[in-house]
Amino acid sequence: MADTNSNNIFLSPGPHFSGAVKTNMIMLMVVASLLPECVMGVIYFGLPALVTILVSVASCVAFEALFQLLCKKPVSVGDFSAVVTGILLALTLPSTIPVWQTILGAFFAIVVAKGLFGGLGCNVWNPALIGRAFLFVSFPTAMGSNFVTPYDAVSTATPLAKPELYTNLMDLFKGAHAGCIGETCIIAILGSALFLLITHVIDWRAPLTMVATTCLCTFLANGFDVNAVLFALTTGGLLFGATFMVTDYTTAPVTGAGRLVFGAGCGLITFLIRQYGGYPEGVMFSILIMNSIVPFLNKLSRRKYGYPLIKAKAKEGAKK
Repeated sequence: MADTNSNNIFLSPGPHFSGAVKTNMIMLMVVASLLPECVMGVIYFGLPALVTILVSVASCVAFEALFQLLCKKPVSVGDFSAVVTGILLALTLPSTIPVWQTILGAFFAIVVAKGLFGGLGCNVWNPALIGRAFLFVSFPTAMGSNFVTPYDAVSTATPLAKPELYTNLMDLFKGAHAGCIGETCIIAILGSALFLLITHVIDWRAPLTMVATTCLCTFLANGFDVNAVLFALTTGGLLFGATFMVTDYTTAPVTGAGRLVFGAGCGLITFLIRQYGGYPEGVMFSILIMNSIVPFLNKLSRRKYGYPLIKAKAKEGAKK
């Protein structure tokens, strides 16, 4: 950013916002957009879902404050980024997960994925997804096969793991099926996405290309079956990840072209893992893989600023 009262230029990590909008206000808007998913998760999965959300948020805030105090850094929990991470982590977990595992996931999300890389704006990977990935690899039974069906206490597989058990697309759209706390209700996710787009909190490029790529590849790979596309949209974490994960300011490309490629890459990897991989879901891994190449995408699609660009435009105008 430039100092308008001098010729000094200051460099700082993202996220960057124009005007009077501050980081804490943006984070509060994200928190507000996540409330429908929280409410529907509690309605469908009951008290265990509420406990998971509260424990995750409290743990993330506490770990961030403790880590910053130990490192003798200013405590920045007031920017609400830890709250966002806590909610996102909780909503990508099954309601049956033990409390101590939720706390452990919060530790990895805040300390390992965020704090050790320098804090907000410096992390390479999405913190909530790192926390979930750690739990997924370390406790596969709790994370991958112990889901509760809404309205009862019967454990069952998610739709992606056992698609033959789920034939009612309306139930899938409403979220009345087994799955993670915040990923089942498509109506709530679409409402959140619309709110974030209207308020310009998120950019449309990465979410659109991620969803479109997954749907196109699914359509072609399943003999032009529209039902397969609808099933891919209404199950798993595709729409949730497209709304809240690929739009992360820090771990997504800064340019429009980079975001288009980033989203398309996430969609392609999601499809490949779902269709041919050993896991029924691929959203988490696809986003983390693409997070790793964001610096490369920024470099390829970066814009040029300053005197060289002005000089080039001047030469182009002289030729005309």
